[in-house]
Amino acid sequence: MREFSSTDLGKRTGDVLDAAAHAPVAITRHGKARFVVLTTEEFERIRASGDPRIARRNADIPPEEGRNWSPR
Repeated sequence: MREFSSTDLGKRTGDVLDAAAHAPVAITRHGKARFVVLTTEEFERIRASGDPRIARRNADIPPEEGRNWSPR
């Protein structure tokens, strides 16, 4: 993921938006990623996919989802 500092965002907004049109872009503050800029289409795709975290009892896991699991 390409990164721009928050200072870059202020000074080079066009460059940041151009990069975000092609792939998500991280905005950093003090060297740490704090925000992500992405297209509306990408955001909607992520939002529509829902929360992948599912809590289930072992007995309720369908065989097709549990077949690759092995204890360590």
